[in-house]
Amino acid sequence: MASAISVCIVVVAWATCILLCGAYLDTAFEVVKASQSPALQLEAKALLETRWWPSEDTVNTSSPCEWRDAGITCNALGSVTAIDRAGFGLGGKLELLNFSSLPNLVSLDLSGNGLQGSIPLEIGTLSKLNHLNLSNNKLTGELPPSLANLSQLVGLYLGGNKLQGSIPLEIVILDISSNHILGQIPPHLGLLANLTNIHLSNNQITGLIPSEIRMLRNLLFLDLDDNRLAGPIPSTIGRLTKLKYLSLALNQINGPIPSTLSHLTNLQYLSLGWNKINGFIPVEMEKLKNLTVLDLQFNNIIGPIPTHLANCNGLEDLILAHNNLTGSIPYNICDFFWLQTMDLSHNFINGEIPRELGVLGHLSSLDLSYNNLRGSIPSALVFIKKVNLSYNFLKGPIPNGYYRYHPFNTLIGNEHLCGDLKGFPPCPVQSITKKIKIVVSITFILGFLALGSWLLSRLVVKKTQSESIEKKEGNLFSIWNFDGKIAYEDIIASTEDFDIKYCIGAGSYGSVYKAKLPCCRVVALKKLHQLEVENPSFFKSFKNEVKVLTEIRHRNIIKLYGFCLHRRCMFLIYEYMERGSLFSILSNDDEAIDLDWSKRVSIIKGTANALFYMHHECFPAIVHRDISSNNILLDSKLEVFVSDFGTAKLLDPESSNQTLVVGTYGYIAPELAYTMKVTEKCDVYSFGVVVMEILMGRHPTELLTSLSSSSSSCPDMMLHDILDKRPLPPSDPVAHDIFLVATVAFACLRAKPKSRPTMKRVSQEFLPHKKPTTKPLDSVSLLQLRNQEM
Repeated sequence: MASAISVCIVVVAWATCILLCGAYLDTAFEVVKASQSPALQLEAKALLETRWWPSEDTVNTSSPCEWRDAGITCNALGSVTAIDRAGFGLGGKLELLNFSSLPNLVSLDLSGNGLQGSIPLEIGTLSKLNHLNLSNNKLTGELPPSLANLSQLVGLYLGGNKLQGSIPLEIVILDISSNHILGQIPPHLGLLANLTNIHLSNNQITGLIPSEIRMLRNLLFLDLDDNRLAGPIPSTIGRLTKLKYLSLALNQINGPIPSTLSHLTNLQYLSLGWNKINGFIPVEMEKLKNLTVLDLQFNNIIGPIPTHLANCNGLEDLILAHNNLTGSIPYNICDFFWLQTMDLSHNFINGEIPRELGVLGHLSSLDLSYNNLRGSIPSALVFIKKVNLSYNFLKGPIPNGYYRYHPFNTLIGNEHLCGDLKGFPPCPVQSITKKIKIVVSITFILGFLALGSWLLSRLVVKKTQSESIEKKEGNLFSIWNFDGKIAYEDIIASTEDFDIKYCIGAGSYGSVYKAKLPCCRVVALKKLHQLEVENPSFFKSFKNEVKVLTEIRHRNIIKLYGFCLHRRCMFLIYEYMERGSLFSILSNDDEAIDLDWSKRVSIIKGTANALFYMHHECFPAIVHRDISSNNILLDSKLEVFVSDFGTAKLLDPESSNQTLVVGTYGYIAPELAYTMKVTEKCDVYSFGVVVMEILMGRHPTELLTSLSSSSSSCPDMMLHDILDKRPLPPSDPVAHDIFLVATVAFACLRAKPKSRPTMKRVSQEFLPHKKPTTKPLDSVSLLQLRNQEM
């Protein structure tokens, strides 16, 4: 009897084991079901049924929150709040996901997966959703009306599909660019009071721009280009006073440019090209002080270029080609100090080419072709990187060296030019009689000047004492003549022989002092360490490099007034920055609170622009070698200035560029320890360190240590967790920028120099027309940032 009972127990146990193992191996869902509430079980089942997660990542886990590399974020109760499967090439249809089983979903990113079919009506059940990104798929059909049920939605990204239909209300960011949206922009778009970004470009939208657009008072970005819009630009668009980016290009818009555009004082980018706009360029546009890009090409604009337009002195790109402009190029063209591109081609502009164009140090592209310009070619234009002067009425000799930098076809169509360039006649030789007259005239003038100099020297001897006093009180800028004697005594007196109480900072090559000169000018003095002063080879390279650095002119590079060479010391003289270094501000809690996230992003972008200029706009390229928070200075308006250029390295393409390792510990690129070779990528790495320091509020020592080892050791933390907690949390638009700069920073910190981006690429990532990302900061991990492609 006992034996029979034992056998029964064994059989029952064996059957139970088989049943349990079968249930375990059937699906990962049964494992989840065994340990979770019914609601959480439904979430897990909904995710598993999509087959968007490999089985090896989901088996033997108690919750989707623990799936490996799943892109899933959960709340404290284990409920799914965010799904990020962007760029996995999932395929299939969106309706595979049971939306009704995910009631707590806040963010859904399925972009770049080739999803097909329509957007299901059930998506309207996601009542807590605030970010939805389905861009760059193959979705078709109408936008479901249930999108209007998503009352919490602030970001909708549907670009790069083939969708149609109307637009839901209550959103902040609307991106349905590159679809097949037909019909007109509905007037009720003006009811979307929270909108900050509208991307409707590259669709088939027709009709007028509704005047109700004036109601979008929070709008920052409006892109309607490449559609079939017609009619005039509504004057009410001038009420969008926060607007920074406006593009209406590639449409059929007609009528004049409304003068009310001058009310958009925050506007940085304005593109109205490739339309049928007529009339004059409004004089009122001079009020657009923040404008960097003005593109009005391929229109029917008439009249002269307004001279007052030069008041937009931050302009970088001025594109007015293919219009009917007349008159001459404005005499005050030199006020466009930051101008990089000027295209006035295919107009009816007359007069001479202003010689002032040659002083625009940033100008790299100049197209004046197909106009009625006369006179000679200013010699300074030779050194502009890209020039086109073809088909004008220019005459006289072609400047020396022109053919070395510019092709022949940039001058064709000017019949009266002469020179050694192939295709042009030689210039006529001056007669001997004329040469003799010139020599006699010059001899007479020189003799007269010599006599005058002798008479003046007698007067100078009698006034030596009084003039020495005047020199003592004279202007510091005589140092630009490379003579420091005049200012040396003043500087010694104003700093009490470089007393420590005037020291406001220190760097790898010297200390910085604040000095108030007799002319009441306050300057910063970078006094080099004695070891460098006594090194003859450094003395020579220092002098040569300073001569080149005096050519630097950029809005985010500190102004170098000059330098002083003396037997006791050498120092550089810079513009004084009231707020001091970025390091000092981040080290002070009160000042760090005041440095909010928008200001921090602005500092990062300004620093990137300065390095882009040094690496890509200077020849030879300049590597700073000591980019650190100590060498990034801020003025009273918190504008950023990169400093400490006395120690920069000029890259010689003919040499190895090997050097001693210099810079600030914690910012030096790791490869310098074994290659000793300076490249632009050394600065890129240092820039990445500074960016993370700005985001974290402190030097990212531990982060750099983890990044220098294997990918598995990257801290298992979210981006939101490492951000500086002293300023207020960032708003959504700024949060997008923070994600962008964090992505750039991690790319800059890559161990291999070749895998780091160039500063040109970094600057392009920061362009204002870049579309923002939708990822919430609390759903972005450091590991994702490390693997993220720019």
